[in-house]
Amino acid sequence: MGASCLHILSVFSMFFVFSVPWAAADLRVDTFLQCLSYHQHPSYPFSGAIYTPDNSSFSDVLYSYIRNRRFMTSTTPKPLVIVTALHESHVQATVVCAKFHFLELKTRSGGHDYEGQSYVSNNPFVILDLFNLRSITFDDATETAWVQAGATLGELYHAIAEKSKTLAFPAGVCLTLGTGGHFSGGGYGNLMRKYGLSVDNIVDAHLVDVGGRILDRNSMGEDLFWAIRGGGGASFGVILQWKIKLVPIPEVVTYFKLGRALEEGATDVVHRWIQVADNLPEELFIRAEPQVVQVGDQKTVNVSFIALFLGSAQELKPLIERDFPELGLKPEDLKEMSWIETTLLFAGFPSGTPTTVLLNRTRTPIYFKFKSDYVRKTITKEDLTLIWKKMIELEKVFVQWSPYGKRMSRIPESATPFPHRFGVKFKIQYLVIWFEDGEEASNHYEGLVRSLYDFMTPYVTKSPRESFLNYRDLDIGNTTRCMTYSPTTWCRPYSQARVYGRKYFKDNFRRLVRVKTIVDPGNFFRNQQSIPSIIWYPDEKVKE
Repeated sequence: MGASCLHILSVFSMFFVFSVPWAAADLRVDTFLQCLSYHQHPSYPFSGAIYTPDNSSFSDVLYSYIRNRRFMTSTTPKPLVIVTALHESHVQATVVCAKFHFLELKTRSGGHDYEGQSYVSNNPFVILDLFNLRSITFDDATETAWVQAGATLGELYHAIAEKSKTLAFPAGVCLTLGTGGHFSGGGYGNLMRKYGLSVDNIVDAHLVDVGGRILDRNSMGEDLFWAIRGGGGASFGVILQWKIKLVPIPEVVTYFKLGRALEEGATDVVHRWIQVADNLPEELFIRAEPQVVQVGDQKTVNVSFIALFLGSAQELKPLIERDFPELGLKPEDLKEMSWIETTLLFAGFPSGTPTTVLLNRTRTPIYFKFKSDYVRKTITKEDLTLIWKKMIELEKVFVQWSPYGKRMSRIPESATPFPHRFGVKFKIQYLVIWFEDGEEASNHYEGLVRSLYDFMTPYVTKSPRESFLNYRDLDIGNTTRCMTYSPTTWCRPYSQARVYGRKYFKDNFRRLVRVKTIVDPGNFFRNQQSIPSIIWYPDEKVKE
């Protein structure tokens, strides 16, 4: 079919999707369910895997994997159907039927999308929930594993530790993250200075494409395999499972966490941390966490330094004395333990917590708003003092500074869609959490984190101001205008997507658009920050 015909069909589909009202929902649900029944595998029926608002368990299933209470209000749009896939064939049928019936498809593996893009839409939509697909299968000979998209990081870490005391995998510290979304956005953690990101250690994947086919690395081709490793899998299909390469670690590693208040010279320590953190040996990861605390009737800033060292305390002590003596580390600060024990401490559990807690998939939802930045130059002590003053003024905003360098700097920016590599000193995560209900409270707290983000403009990357895809932030640009049809409003999805696309992917955005246009020309897999297909608008050229 020629490009012009595809363009006509795509525009027709968009018009149909966005002009059919929610009022016709009952009819669309009935025909969608009939379609699922028709396409189900005879050996794997959908029994027990389909929930509509008429089911008594519908709300429980919907809310069980929503982590952000901003998207649990009475006005938050709800799906017409939730499909909790029990088999890969359920995923295939759901993709085929959602596309045929012009329903948006939202794929959820862990529910941690910061802006709810895996389970919310303003158009009639279906949630494809992958939490039942969570098997983990090891190949001892190659030290690899197939991990289904619904498995959490906690489940993966627990399974690895059960298998070996000297193997691990580089991924995040939040244990309830689903591997489907976490890996496809990059996946970073405290092993990245030694081994890179999760995507740097993925060797194969299975994906359901827009035609309902299951593809592996060989059949999808290297361009698509490149795109889903850091470009966001939800723009290209449904990730079923990843094949990961496990990495070697010592049987005993070292952990420490210590705090420094401003009155104890924290500014000097942080200034030195900025200078050395990305140049320390690759076995050492030291995160800095400045936070406003109340001391008596005064507010001040306390900075926590949390570290993982792939080696013994005896090896670490002289290293710190040589490169970072300002930290003032004492022998009693150093705790030797297994790698799996450190995953619990980084997740905030107290020492001695049994590793079985890694298997806990539940997490109490809270209100939150996150943002991100990257820093490529040093920050003076005077400017750090201004930052502390601003944090004290805002009071409720918390930040995490995670060091880059070493292995991260040696991997080319174009190796995967994740471009934040050479020259990055550290990444900033801004977060604000609140517990009050209502729009007024949300506006207030979101305004606080935006205020600090704006204040940090002089100290972070520019042209583009880089952001991390897994810390999704609709503030930095979105295609909301293109997601809902209006006869009086037209949009240019590439031009709008380029705003956030350059921040997340830099020059890799162009290649992502080209891959998307080939594998999903009708833009079926979409959200407010997805990669657009330019076949919708042939006159929108991919800008260099």
